Amino acid sequence: MPETASTTRAPDALLPALAPLLHEWLPRQRWFAGKGRRVTGFTLDAATELLPLDGAGPGLLHLLVRVEQPGRPAGTPADCYQLLLGVRTQLPPRLAPALIGRIRQGPLAGRAVYEGLRDPRLAGLLYERLRTPGRTGPLRFHATTALPAALAPRMLDAEQSNSSLVYGDSFILKIFRRVSPGANPDLELPLALSQAGCERVPAPVAWFESGASTLGVLQPYLRNSRDGWRLALDALADGREFTAEARALGRATAEVHLALAAALPTRRLRKAEAEEAADAMDRRLHAAAQAVPALLPYVPGLRAVFAAAGAGAGALQRIHGDLHLGQTLRGSDGAWAVIDFEGEPAKPLDERRSPQPTVRDVAGMLRSFDYAARTHRPWNADWAARCRAAYCTGYAEAAGEDPRADPALLRAYETDKAVYEVVYEARHRPDWLPVPMSAIHRLATPL
Repeated sequence: MPETASTTRAPDALLPALAPLLHEWLPRQRWFAGKGRRVTGFTLDAATELLPLDGAGPGLLHLLVRVEQPGRPAGTPADCYQLLLGVRTQLPPRLAPALIGRIRQGPLAGRAVYEGLRDPRLAGLLYERLRTPGRTGPLRFHATTALPAALAPRMLDAEQSNSSLVYGDSFILKIFRRVSPGANPDLELPLALSQAGCERVPAPVAWFESGASTLGVLQPYLRNSRDGWRLALDALADGREFTAEARALGRATAEVHLALAAALPTRRLRKAEAEEAADAMDRRLHAAAQAVPALLPYVPGLRAVFAAAGAGAGALQRIHGDLHLGQTLRGSDGAWAVIDFEGEPAKPLDERRSPQPTVRDVAGMLRSFDYAARTHRPWNADWAARCRAAYCTGYAEAAGEDPRADPALLRAYETDKAVYEVVYEARHRPDWLPVPMSAIHRLATPL
């Protein structure tokens, strides 16, 4: 279809007008990856009026903004963020919590700028744009099926590295905040799984992009489902076993892995690659121990774990990349679904799209069972151990291969995940640091 809007007028004047507001607002957002480093400037990659900024508003402005911060490795581009900004002359009281600030200069001087996704009118406009594939300035919109009209939007508050909108309890739109050139795995992998006939993953029904960057994906919303993390915590609180659910989840994970292996290329892990993977784990451990000195006494034992994995071999394929209980949903029929295939957002996109051993996903889930058990008082270590064993048994039943068959490799990936958790908790949730540290103690102890 023809273009329905254009890049915004006077883009050279827009960013200087917005910069003072973004300096204050961006670092406070949960999805902003550069926390702890000062912002030194902005570069505008693209600006598009999805709803014209004429009159009193509202207008909807789509921006791709690069944020300059010190400390970037030489030769790497600044992080690029996707912003959807509402613009009004007067902001209604109901939208007051979404206010970013008022522009003091330029063509929009005096107008209020706010988080556009929190405005139902603007969020509805974005959905309507997805219903009509085509171009809007540099943005391209795609749909695989006809979508119903006039679905009421609401923004989910449990935000993490992205933002999500639910439309009429029928669809969920994930907006990627930090964007990179290349297909986002959260679009690429569910599309491949859908084409392979895998029913464990909600199939994308629409998405939009700019250049080579995926900006957002619309999928069915599994409204009668509950996430695995909450289910596990409820079981612990009620004193119930979770082994049947864990075993079924292991089978679901294996089915997803098998479908990915059938849909996308696989190859054998070369010995040199195994050694390099072990060396990379060792380097991450060294950096983590410098950041969190509590790790230092365990470094020799953890290095031995990584060295033992360097002799491993096996298959490489596309995987989930950040699998844990919170990335799973269990429907009212008891069937498990796997969601959020973006991988660890802090890692480069090329790394997230690279083939990996499936045991990495398994290790992530094993750590998640341990986390769940640690939230309960008193800590129920046996509950976690039974869940971990049941999950691996279920996986083996579906895959025909038990992830425990190569204990050195599984232990190395679980250790690498625990080291990552230590750094994360030390920086963001110090009260949770004992959770991964208990795993570090266990994993550093020779079998």
